[in-house]
Amino acid sequence: MSESAARGRVQVKICGLTTAETVDAAVDAGATHIGFVHHPPSPRHLEPGDAARLRARIPPTARVVLLTSEAEPLVLGRAIEAIRPDVLQFHGRESPQWVGLVRENTRLEVWKAVGMRDAGTLERAAKWTGIVDRLIFDAPAAALPGGNGETFDWSLLKDHRHQVPWGLAGGLTPDNVTQAIRATGAELVDVSSGVEREPGVKDSDLVRAFCAAALSA
Repeated sequence: MSESAARGRVQVKICGLTTAETVDAAVDAGATHIGFVHHPPSPRHLEPGDAARLRARIPPTARVVLLTSEAEPLVLGRAIEAIRPDVLQFHGRESPQWVGLVRENTRLEVWKAVGMRDAGTLERAAKWTGIVDRLIFDAPAAALPGGNGETFDWSLLKDHRHQVPWGLAGGLTPDNVTQAIRATGAELVDVSSGVEREPGVKDSDLVRAFCAAALSA
């Protein structure tokens, strides 16, 4: 359990970071998780070597998340070896069997993103109980599996009794994250496009503003 979770504070993941400046800004602003994307179609994609160099800047106070989407086993293995993440986040159509196997063999914490289409999504997400350490409820996949800047109906999560730890993603920004946390009770919020000047280009000021808003919610 992270220090912020132990205090009952919301955890904050800034995903898709690609520069030393924005990694430092996220860490200094109190982000609990720093996310690197290894998915070539994404404007936030990093090769393992580049991500590893940024990873070296991150202190133990923040956890490193490696996000992939339907990566081939060899590709995933090489990325894990280079980046040494604390958490693996799967953001594609991976099966519970495959994700469970990766979790068992890597001994890493594993998260799975789930696209929230309707109330039935929560019932269908039950198949991940016992397989993953956290579910990330996001807007349904579009051109990319995530990072599309779209929200979903937060009321779908209101008062739901979650079986595993969870987080909220999808269209979050410094302006709406406080409302999102209060509407859903999210214990972790995950942002990418909402703190960017343009696709794939994070803005340090927006990163700081998002962390401040989320941590004060």
